[in-house]
Amino acid sequence: MTEPLAGNRTINQLAFVVKDIESANEAFTKLLGIKKVEPFLTGDHSVSKVVFKDEPTNSRSKLAFLNTPTVQFELIEPDGHPGTMREFLDTVGEGIHHIAFDVDAIGKRLPVMEQHGYPVLQTGEFTSSDGRYVYVDTKDECKTLVELLESAEPRQTEWEQPEDDHIQPLLGTNKVEQLAFVVKDLDAAADAYCTLLGVEKPPVIHSGPPELTNVMYEGKPTEGTSRYMFIDTPLIQIELIEPGDSPSTWKHHLETYGEGVHHISFVVKDMEEKMKMLEEMGYPVIQTGNFFNGKGRYAYMDTTSTYKVIIELLERFDA
Repeated sequence: MTEPLAGNRTINQLAFVVKDIESANEAFTKLLGIKKVEPFLTGDHSVSKVVFKDEPTNSRSKLAFLNTPTVQFELIEPDGHPGTMREFLDTVGEGIHHIAFDVDAIGKRLPVMEQHGYPVLQTGEFTSSDGRYVYVDTKDECKTLVELLESAEPRQTEWEQPEDDHIQPLLGTNKVEQLAFVVKDLDAAADAYCTLLGVEKPPVIHSGPPELTNVMYEGKPTEGTSRYMFIDTPLIQIELIEPGDSPSTWKHHLETYGEGVHHISFVVKDMEEKMKMLEEMGYPVIQTGNFFNGKGRYAYMDTTSTYKVIIELLERFDA
C-alpha cells in the first residue's frame, strides 16, 4: 500500500448535478429516510471566487447536503454561468458529477494530483467553515471528477435521525453499499483507482456460468458476461465493470453513454418486495441475476428519471 493521493482513502461525498433541486431534494430525502434540509444559494463571485478552466466566472449554484450514516449526498443545481456543473448538465445531463475527499491542505495535495496527470478544472471558496475546494480532472482515468475539500472546521456530515420516528428509508436502508462504473479497460481503471486510493490491486472476478448467474436483461435470458473488481474504501465500495460481448445493461450503457457511473447499490431484505414497490412507483426492472458465487442476487431498477442514476438492489443469501 502507498499513500493515497488525497492523503486519505475516505470518499465521503457523492455529488449529483440536477435540473430541479427542490424536486430532487424531496425525492432523495424520502429515498434515504433522512432529516429534511433546505437548499441554499452559493455566494456571488466576491465570496465564492470561482475559477473555471483558468477563467473567473460568476457561476453560482443551489446546493443541498444530505447526510446519511455513511457517505454524504450533495445535490447541485447550477445557474447558467460557465462552470464544471453547468458544463456537465449541458453535455452529460443529470447524474453523479464527482466524488469528494476532505483534505488537510489543498496546497499540499494538489501538486500530488497534478504530478499524476490530474490538472485543476475548477476552484472556489465557501464561507460556512472558511473552506475552499478544487475539482481535479480525473474523468478519463477514474470515470468521474474528484473534489478536494479543505475546511478550517470539520464539515457537518454527521447523520441525524429524523424527529418523526415514522420516517424510514424507502428501501429499508440508507447505506449506499457501492458506487459502480462501467469501463472499457478494467485493468487501466483499476490501476487509476488503486493509485488514487493507495491500495493494492484486488483480484479480477469473472462472471460465473449462466446456469448459476441466471441473468435476465430486459426480460430475456443472457450470459451477461463481464469482468469486474471490487475496491474497498472506508465508507463505500467502488465496483468496476468491463462488459463482455453478450447483451447486458453494462454493455448497453457503454455503447450508449460511454464509460462512467452505472449505478449505486443498496443491500436490502425481501428483494422481491422492494422490486415490486419500485415497479409500482414507475421504475421498471432492467436486469436481474445471481452473484458469480451464488451467494446472493441483484436487480437493477430504472430509477434514473427521479434519482439520476440506476439503483441496484442487492440481497445476500444466508450462509
